[in-house]
Amino acid sequence: MSRVTRQKHVLKEMMEDDYELPKENQQIVRVVCSRGNNLHEVETANVDDERFLVTMPNKFRKNVWVKRGDFILVEPIEEGDKVKGEICKILTPEHIKEYKKAGVWPERFAMKSNKENYQTNAAKESSEDEEEDDDDDIEPNMNRPAARIIEDSDDSDDDEEDSSENSEEE
Repeated sequence: MSRVTRQKHVLKEMMEDDYELPKENQQIVRVVCSRGNNLHEVETANVDDERFLVTMPNKFRKNVWVKRGDFILVEPIEEGDKVKGEICKILTPEHIKEYKKAGVWPERFAMKSNKENYQTNAAKESSEDEEEDDDDDIEPNMNRPAARIIEDSDDSDDDEEDSSENSEEE
């Protein structure tokens, strides 16, 4: 099977999914960071569990990308001390909706995603307020011709006022 055909089948499998609920041995985790070499560090919904590494199977490599904050479904594997799981499914927003309806979505991820959204919105609003206040304090870039012209014109106005005052005194 050619690379393009394989990629087409993998993407079709992901997009036309029947939204099957996780099995007993599978769990929903969030990607914390990518460690390279198709390894990803993940965190579980349990607060007590430490983070662990999961591997991406060959069929997903170079076809599907996982970034920090994405949710995935993993199965535990027995061979390995550091790598404790393998990615079964990369969850899309549609998967998340279905899992929430079915009641299998972890509460920790539901609460945290709402908090993150609130924090990012609050941070954006405060940064916009700061930007409005700080615009007056920024000095012009003197390496730009426009900044030199403005600076020179301000100086020339001062010189003209000084010369006009001197001529009136005489």
